[in-house]
Amino acid sequence: MSFIKKLAQRAFKKSIWVFHVNTGACNGCDIELVDILTPYYDIERFGMKAVSSPRHADALVISGPVTRPTVDFVKKVYEATPEPKIVIALGSCATAGGIWFDSYNVVGGVDKIVPVNLYIPGCPPRPEAILFGIAKALGISKEKIKPLVAEEIES
Repeated sequence: MSFIKKLAQRAFKKSIWVFHVNTGACNGCDIELVDILTPYYDIERFGMKAVSSPRHADALVISGPVTRPTVDFVKKVYEATPEPKIVIALGSCATAGGIWFDSYNVVGGVDKIVPVNLYIPGCPPRPEAILFGIAKALGISKEKIKPLVAEEIES
């Protein structure tokens, strides 16, 4: 069992509150994140809720490449979030800097500044991918695909 699953099962037994941080994104990931709050996807059925302060959050969902002006902001938000906390990098920009990875004003992905527990790739990731990534990390969802073993492939 992974560290994040053990942490979630022990610390977040009933619900997980999420705070969203935009570090310079184009808003594609933000729109998809807001979409999971609508009644169609209804993230609250899994006990997850968006909050308006990092002081109330259990998890940070960070979208966008970390730009130089937002480095201190990301550190302050991370420090303001109480322990134990989960950091989720949402989208290609947050995971590795996206198309701006080599830009003069972009430091890179979120993991260059704060430790990341979960990466949800995509440009932008679909709402289903966001839900599945968070549910998988928390141990709510089972494996979708059984990995093939070499002996099974040969026969």
